Amino acid sequence: MSHSIDRRSRERHVPRMREFKTLLVGLTALAFAASPLFSEGFGGYDPDQFKVPQIDPPVVPAGYAFSVWGLLYLWLVAGAAFGLLRRKIDEDWDAMRLPLALSLGVGAIWIPVAQASPFWATILIWVMWAGAARALVTSGSTDRLWQRSPIALYAGWLTAASLVSLTLLLAGNGWVGSTTAALAAIVSAFFLTSWVQRLRPDTPEYSLTVIWALVGIIFGNLEPLNLTVAALAGTGAVILAAMTLRLMLRPHPLPTD
Repeated sequence: MSHSIDRRSRERHVPRMREFKTLLVGLTALAFAASPLFSEGFGGYDPDQFKVPQIDPPVVPAGYAFSVWGLLYLWLVAGAAFGLLRRKIDEDWDAMRLPLALSLGVGAIWIPVAQASPFWATILIWVMWAGAARALVTSGSTDRLWQRSPIALYAGWLTAASLVSLTLLLAGNGWVGSTTAALAAIVSAFFLTSWVQRLRPDTPEYSLTVIWALVGIIFGNLEPLNLTVAALAGTGAVILAAMTLRLMLRPHPLPTD
């Protein structure tokens, strides 16, 4: 009898926990999307926040590339709303919700932290990336448009943004030159993206977002011309595109954890 009661208790507990995680994603998505409205916004680190002022650093994409944030905010909120209304206790959505909520929750406070401290902003953006990447890898196979796609775009842009933040911190402290930092960021982005994309070959939106950032770096280094950085960014974008296409044509088995 006691085993039967315990089983019924667990059966009631699971839907409640799933509902809680669903609500948590919805609240953090709204907080994340609204965060620019409650601050002065973020147009990049102030050059004077660093010991070595970072004026027009080559690692930063051209301004147009940051327009992706509008799409990210809208799609993440829309995906969270769809999950809340249509997939509240769906098992296929469950595994990705806590890591996504962690990432979005940290993202909701990231702008004021970045305005105060590039060091702590860099730490937090890597936490955001880790949560987003985990959410992508553990996301389910259903509802691609509302579940995997917005997470993939979000994780892809964070891949680029976290490396930009880290390399600005390195160059800004005088530990490496700005061009060396940019080259290291591009190489790191290539390997990091390749690794994550191989874990989710069914979601090319991830690599495509990183490619978007790399193309932005190309345009950001045309005037004044930094041929080394532009050429490496272009090479990385082409190789990532080819790899992503190959994975789409020959998909690997999806992760089971």
